[in-house]
Formats: sequence, C-alpha cells, structure tokens
Amino acid sequence: MEPPAAKRRCTAVSSAPATRDGSLRHGQKCRVESLLDLSAKRVAESWAFEQVEERFSRIPEPVQKRIVFWSFPRSEREICMYSSLSCQGPEVDREGGIPFQKGGKLLETPGAVSRVLQVGFHLSGTVREPASQGEPERVFRVSISFDRCKITSVTCSCGNRDIFYCGHVVALSLHRIRWAGQVELRLPISETLSQMNRDQLQKFVQYLISEHHTQVLPTAQRLADDILQLGSEINRLNGAPDPTAGAGIQDENCWHLDEEQVLQQVKQLLSNGGYYGAGKQLQSMFNKVREMLRMRDSNGARMLTLMTEQFMEDPRLALWRQQGTGMTDKCRQLWDELGALWVCVVLNPHAKPEERASWLQLLTKWNRLDVCPLEEGNYISETPGSSEPSLRHSQASGGAVRQTVFGRAIRCWDLHWRDPHLQRILRGDTCTPGSQGALLKRDHAEKTLTFDPQGRPVWLGEQLPTACARVDALRSHGYSKEALRLAGAVVHTLRLQRRHQLETFKQQKKELLQKGVTSISNPEGWVGHPLDPIGCLVRTFLEACRSEEDGPLPYSELGCELKKPVYSHTPLPSSPPGSGESYFMLALEVALCGLGQQRAMPEGLYAQDKVVRAEEQLISLLADIPLEDRLGQLLRRQTQLLLEGGPFSGLGELVHRESVPMHTFARFLFSSLLPIDPELAYKVSLRAMRLPVLESQFQHADLLPLNPLDLVVTNRFPRWFILGHLETRQCELASTMLTAAKGDPKWLRTVLGSIQQNIHSPALLFKLAQDACKAATPPSSAPDLTLLNVALELGLQVMRMTLNTLNWRRREMVRWLVSCTTEIGMGALISVMQGWYALFTPVEATSLVALTATSHATVLRLGLDYAQREELGGCARTLALQCAMKDPQNCALPALTLCEKDHGAFEAAYQIVLDSTATGMGHAHLFTIARYMEHRGLPLRAYKLAKLALSHLSISYNQDTHPAVNDVLWACSLSHSLGKNELAALVPLVIKSVQCAPVLSDILRRWSLPPLPGRRNSGKGLLSSGSDGSKTPLCQMLEAAIGAYVNTTHSRLTHISPRHYGEFIEFLGKARDTFLMAPDGHIQFGQFIENLKQTYKGKKKLMLLVRERFG
Repeated sequence: MEPPAAKRRCTAVSSAPATRDGSLRHGQKCRVESLLDLSAKRVAESWAFEQVEERFSRIPEPVQKRIVFWSFPRSEREICMYSSLSCQGPEVDREGGIPFQKGGKLLETPGAVSRVLQVGFHLSGTVREPASQGEPERVFRVSISFDRCKITSVTCSCGNRDIFYCGHVVALSLHRIRWAGQVELRLPISETLSQMNRDQLQKFVQYLISEHHTQVLPTAQRLADDILQLGSEINRLNGAPDPTAGAGIQDENCWHLDEEQVLQQVKQLLSNGGYYGAGKQLQSMFNKVREMLRMRDSNGARMLTLMTEQFMEDPRLALWRQQGTGMTDKCRQLWDELGALWVCVVLNPHAKPEERASWLQLLTKWNRLDVCPLEEGNYISETPGSSEPSLRHSQASGGAVRQTVFGRAIRCWDLHWRDPHLQRILRGDTCTPGSQGALLKRDHAEKTLTFDPQGRPVWLGEQLPTACARVDALRSHGYSKEALRLAGAVVHTLRLQRRHQLETFKQQKKELLQKGVTSISNPEGWVGHPLDPIGCLVRTFLEACRSEEDGPLPYSELGCELKKPVYSHTPLPSSPPGSGESYFMLALEVALCGLGQQRAMPEGLYAQDKVVRAEEQLISLLADIPLEDRLGQLLRRQTQLLLEGGPFSGLGELVHRESVPMHTFARFLFSSLLPIDPELAYKVSLRAMRLPVLESQFQHADLLPLNPLDLVVTNRFPRWFILGHLETRQCELASTMLTAAKGDPKWLRTVLGSIQQNIHSPALLFKLAQDACKAATPPSSAPDLTLLNVALELGLQVMRMTLNTLNWRRREMVRWLVSCTTEIGMGALISVMQGWYALFTPVEATSLVALTATSHATVLRLGLDYAQREELGGCARTLALQCAMKDPQNCALPALTLCEKDHGAFEAAYQIVLDSTATGMGHAHLFTIARYMEHRGLPLRAYKLAKLALSHLSISYNQDTHPAVNDVLWACSLSHSLGKNELAALVPLVIKSVQCAPVLSDILRRWSLPPLPGRRNSGKGLLSSGSDGSKTPLCQMLEAAIGAYVNTTHSRLTHISPRHYGEFIEFLGKARDTFLMAPDGHIQFGQFIENLKQTYKGKKKLMLLVRERFG
C-alpha cells in the first residue's frame, strides 16, 4: 500500500490541563447524547482539525478528545466497501474469504487484536493470525490514519498489495468501531509535546532514540544538524509536522485508495482477456464504483477514471482497429458499462462545477483518440457486403456520426438540475386536480404541460432515455426518494404520450388498415438501449417495494448468497385515495410498456444481440413478481392496450417489416395470462407469432415520409444477424401454445394455422411436430389424437418443404413421420402411402415408408387382422411399383422385395426392371437384381439380367480392380452351371465387355477347375474345338485373353520406367501361365518373347531381365 500522505504542521499550543477521559466505556448506554458529543460529531464529520484550531485559540482537552474520538469512521458498511469487491454477492478469494469476512473472523478470536492505541488521528495495533495447517502463528503491525470519518491511509506489515484493505486492517478498524470505549485515546502527539519543558523534551527524544537507535539514529542526527544550522530550511518554517494531527484544510478529504494497485489490477485483468474470470472481476469493480457513488464517496469517480485510463491503454484496441475486426462480446459489455457509469458520474446532482469541467476534459480527450470504441462496439460496419471500414460514419444511418462509448456522457454535460419544474418533481410537489393555473406554465412564450389531469407531475422536457439517465444518476448517488419521484413523473409522462398516440392512431386506423402500412414512432428502442431506461425504471420501483430494511446489512450477511427478493405493494404518495396504485404496479406497467414497444431492429450483430439479452434479463426480472389479483388485472389491461395500440406497440394490428419481433415477450404474457384470461393469452400470442422480415412480399411503399428512421431501413435486409435465434424463439412460443392447447380442438387448429403461416424453417417445424407428438403421447395415459393429428400435419408440411432440397436430417424426419402416423392408426398410414409422391422421394417411399409400414413391429403395434394386413400390404405394393416405375434404378430391388408374396405384383416389378434396361439402368443395379433372383431360386431370370448387365459394362485393360469384376466372375459361374448353351451365349458378351487380361485369365482358370457337386457341366473339352470344327466358348475366351495380354504388354512398355521393371516381369509370368493353357501355348509364348526382344532391344536392362526369366 502507498505510504501515508504528508502531515500538516502544528503550531498551536493548548494550555488546558487534562481533566477527565471523555470516552465512553464498552457496554455503557446513553439514551440521550450530550451536547458535547452531538457537536463533536458534526465537527468531526465536516471540519478539518486545523480549521478548528484556527477558529478557536483555546480548545479544552475534553473537547479535543471528543472530536478526535468521533473522527474515526462509524459505519462497518464503509469498511466493508473498501475491503471487498462487492457486498452484494459471494466473493471468495484463494484464501477462503473476502478480506472483510477474514477480518471479522479474526476479531472473533480472543486476543487477536491487541495493543490498540489511538493517538490523535492515528490508530495502531497488532493483529495475530492463529496457526493453521502447519503454518505458525503470525503477528502483524497495523497503522491507520483517518480524518473526518474517512480512513486516509493504511499500512500493514503483511505487505498486502491489493486495491482493498487486508483482513488485518479490517480487524483493527472493526475493533475500533465496536469497542471504541476500550481503545486508549490520546491527543495528537504535538499537544502532548507542548506540555513538556526542555528537560522533559530532551529526555523524551533521547529515550526514543535509545529504544529505536538502529532505525532512527541516522535520521535523528540529520535533523539535529539541520536544526543547529540557523539558516537551514527547517529553521525557516514555523512549527513541525505531526502525523497524528489529522489533515490540513487544503488536503483532499477522501478514503484511502491505492491508485497504483487499481491500475495494475485492471491492466492484469484486461491482459487475461476472457480467461480466469477476468470479465466477472472487472464487472465487480464496476459494481464497486456504483457502491461508492451511492455512498457519495468521491473515490467512485476517481476509481472510474483510473479504470478508464487503463481501458484506453488496452493494446487490443489498436490491434482491433488495425485489423478492422470487432472486439469480443465480453469486452463490449464492459465498455457499455463504462460508458453508462460515466453518464451517472457526469449527472451527479451534487457535483461541483470544477469537477464537471475536469470530467468533461477527460471524456473529450478519450473521445478524440482513434482507438476509442464506438458505441456499437465495432470499428467497421457489420453490414454484409461492406468492404470499406467506417470508423466515425455509418452509411446506413444517412451519414450520421457514430458516437463513441463516451458520446452520451459528453452530451449529458449540458444537462443541469436547475429547472424549476424539475426541482418541484424532486421535492414531491403535486397539483390539485382540475386546477388550470397549475397545469400550464409559461416558458419562453410556450405552454408546456407540467401536471397531468390528476394533478401528478410529468416531465416532458426530455426523451425517455435521457430522463431515465437522470433517474439512474439520482439512484446511483444515494438520492433514492428523488429518483423515485422523478421515475414516477416519467411514467405519468409515458401514459400521457401513449394516450395521445392511441387517439391519433384511432383517427388514422381505417386509412392505415386499408393501406396495410405503419411506421416506427420511436427513433431508438428502449429495451437494449445503451442507457437501459426501462431496466432503470423497473429496478427503481422494485427497490421501493423490497421488504428488507433499508439500513446497512451487518458484515455477517454481506458475503452471503443472494436470496430471491420479496416484494410488497408500496402505495404512491401522489395516487388518489382508494386507487390501490403502488410502485409494484408501476414496475410491471413500465416493463410491459417497454417490452411491447415497437422498435426497429438495430444495426450490427452486437447491437442486435444486446436487444435479445436485455429483453431476456427484463423478463427474468418480471418472473420474480408474483401475479396476485391487482397485478393480474393490470397485466390484462396493459396487454389489451398493446393489442389495440398503433405505431408504439409491437403487438398492434400492423407492424413495420423491420420491427423487433415479440416472441419472447409474448411467451411470458401467454404463461402469465393463461390462468387468468385464456382467450387474451391466445390472442396476444397468435398476434406475436408473425415475423414480417421473412415475408416474401416486401412493400416498398410502407414507409411514412414523416419518420426519418423509416427512410434508412428500406434496403437493409439481409442484415438480421440473429435471425436464427429469433426463429428459435418463435418456435418456442408456438410449442408453448401447442402444449397448452392439448385437449382443446378449437385452439389447436387455430395455433396450427398460425404456425403454418408464420414459421418458415423446416427444422423448427420438425421440432414443433416432435414436441407436439411427445405431448400427445404421455407414457401413463391415452394419446391425444387431435394433438397427434396436428403433429402429423406439421410433419407432412416439413416433408413437402424438404422434398426437393438437401437436408441431412431427412431420413430422421421420414422415420419420425412414419412413427407418428403409426401412432394415429392404419388409416393415416394408408393415406400417407397413397400420397407419397408429394411427400417422399421414391427411395424414401420404398426403403423407409413401405418397409416400415409392413414390418412385423407395425402390425403388432396396430393389432391388425389378416384382412387389414392384406390391405396395408396391397397399398405398400402399389407404392413400390409406382416408385419402381419412377426410379427403377434405385427402387426396383426394394419393389421386388415388397412384392415377393404377390405373384402378379412380383411379375410386374420384374417387367419394370426389364423395361428399364433400355432407359439406362446401370450394370451395378442389374447385377444386384440378378443376384437377388438367383437367391430367390430363379437362375434363368438371373442369367438374363446378368447378360443385360454385361451389355452395359466395359472394363479396360488396366482396370483389374474394377468393382464389377466379381459380378463378371459370378455371371460366368452362373452360366457355367446352367449349361454349354448358356455359357456359349455369355462368352461373346464377356469378351466384348472385358479387355482386362488378368480378369479373362481368372475366368479361364475358374472354368478349368474340377466341376462342383450338382453342376451339370465341367471344363473338360471346353478348350478343344468342336466336332464341326467350330471353336468352343472357352477357346474363344482363351484367344481373347492371350490377345489382351499381348496388347497390354505393348501398352505398358510404351511408357515404362525402371522402377516398374520388376512388376512388369511378374506380369509376363502371369501371361505365360495363360499362354500355356493353349495346346501350342509354349510355342506362342516363345514367339511373343522373341518379338519383344527385337522390338524393344533398346531397353537393354529390361530385356536382360526378360532373358534371365524366360530365356
């Protein structure tokens, strides 16, 4: 911690003798304080002791003691404020507790705080930390200087380096507050010294040096030398410094705050980025600033200034600006809080002009820096397609200057609190209803409304966000009553404006409905606004309704976890008797008004995300409010107003295409209104289901020229970065309504129609269908068929929407639809299969739908008899034949499988396969079907299909790994088993389709093997000529294989490289094996090798290898 500040010089000498000890003993109670104590308290709070000495030449010692006694801080809450990051939540550090809690625990240990002595405005003592977990007992020396009920400096031998006081300072301070009468009290040391003569002073100095000679002797000698020199500086000054005499008149009176540690800690947290909870700790520091402001502590603005300076020095700012990228969301939120805090500081009602001027100078300096972040958090435009960075100007806002995070605080510098009507509001003045003289005042020759017809004050001088910034400033600086009064005036103003807007809308309603257009009446939305006006008003009203005591909490409760707040109705002072109006009702009303406001979707990803977060936070705040009768009636009235509202309502009959959707808000209204007024709950939720920005028809003429905001939002789509999130919220609203409407066919059909009209995402529709099906089929009761049919209709819509698009969840959707249809019954299954062409692809219909519908599990699930099974099977077979005709290549085999038990259908499917060969069915599918036919015991049909497949096949000389090789071998084996005629017919097709020598030789070797049992033919005689001199089929195959080897050999030798020589020799070895299968094969092979030697004699190394292997 920083060393104590320099102490003032003391020259006054008091000659009054000590008469008595004016301190109160511990446990002594005094019902009525003495006049001396009352006066000493006021003097100790407001006057520097030097000022008291200058004002009175002689001050009795008892008076001095009482002033010194009352100059120490009296509130434990203030000690807590400077020894913990936050007193509103659990703050646990690595040592197991916040310093305030640690100091309180030390104080509870007997003898932990000892040798406590107060000398003037200086308190000292020792604090013992008991031994724990192998650590010995430790003793720390603590010194505290204070002045005017504020601690001005602290030192502790523990060497604590932190923003806040250590636990040892806390323990000594709490000891002084709780047991002040037990603390030995002495006047400032200069007063004691003034009562000594020369001998006593000399003895005092010598004894002091003797006890601490190793520490103070050099300093003592230096001071003695200076004093003995007549012309030295120390002799030119009157008096001498006294560290126990308190601060001087000119010294700043503020609590001790270690500026260096503030800067270092903020720098360290910023360098950590999003790691190690840095964002939460910085937010806790912002909360500490607000706590200081609320206590009207000047260190609040001081600490905020230090934090801002370190924020501006963050090296990431320059990096983000150089790279043209946006800062992280966590960092943006911290900058938002920083800007909002400066607005509170600038609007400080008790700030001095020189303070406001210094703040403006700082804000202007920061605002001019290039790295200063913009209010929306980015250095570049986030509109898609924008390549040029926009640092200070936004093209989408008509060239308007985009302000930085400090822009609003700078503009607030022009605001003041001197307006007479504003002062009347803050004082709580009201007006008698019907008094015309009080309703209007003349200001610059203009009439301005100051009270509503009920005599309650209104504040029309500013926009709502600015007025709410005033409320927040009052609340933040401890003016709770004044903030409450101004917040009430803002709500009364809001009511008047809404009433006027509603009357205007009713006059123009017919014309607007005919044109189908509307405008957005508010230039900027209140929810998600940088100043959070609605949240400010709601929190202000709810604070007035808290049931807890307003006094400071004892230290034992300050670190506990937050409890759910308990609210009660606090009546408005200005409300008419018997009206029942309370701050609780105002909180709900203003929240509903703000959430229901029609507002344009802001630009940029961060601004849009902020709108969503602010809305969710406000709704979560409302969720803590129990809706009893009065609040329930208010909720109904406000909801009805929003439904009837014009341009100010997002739930009105007409909304602008670019307005923020109301799905999350409507879901809250639906859940809250359903037990009270189901009709209104469904009405408001169905109205909110719309998402105009996704409508296909865009009316370019739907902007009123009177509103400049509407002129800039014409061509900004697509710029809704959070559109996916909004669609999800829309889906959640629909799901909530579907679940609630279970058992009510009327509302189910109505909600279904709204879903089909407004939700455009297949994935979300599918989720809705799943949710409805799950809700309709509880495990412990009978299914709800109406809700099941709704789920089915949604599923069918999803099928139609995704039929011609790529969707990776399509198979899952089809399976679910069949399952849902099965839950409904056989009729639904037949209906779906009959209309398959509008829902499924042929492959899906045959492989998923028909097979599942006719499975044994489905039959058992539905409990079908024989006739029903036949009917269902007939429908499936019809579907299969239709699919096979539409897509024979992929559906023929499933169709054959489905039609196995019906001869006529099976023949029809087989004919479809035969017919499809002319239209391009591939060899792979034909071979697959042929193998299926063989498996079914139809070898002749398999043989026929194999021939058709071979006619579509082509295997070149180098495709010995072709995927159809096994199919060719199988076809040859099949024809071999059928007989010579079938083999003779197949061989020419094989020779034509296969030019690969290894494949042909493999076929020859298979045919040359001994016959398998049951085969009607063997390879004997197949390689010899027939009796009529014609060649047998295998002779033709052998000639084709030899020719293929010859051609392949020449082809490979054309571009052969030395590394392939060994592979080529192995290839010739396989060729020799094939040659030798002919009667004169060895002669043919020898001639072939000699031909190679002559033709490729230039490849000497290769030919040498050929000679070594083949001679």
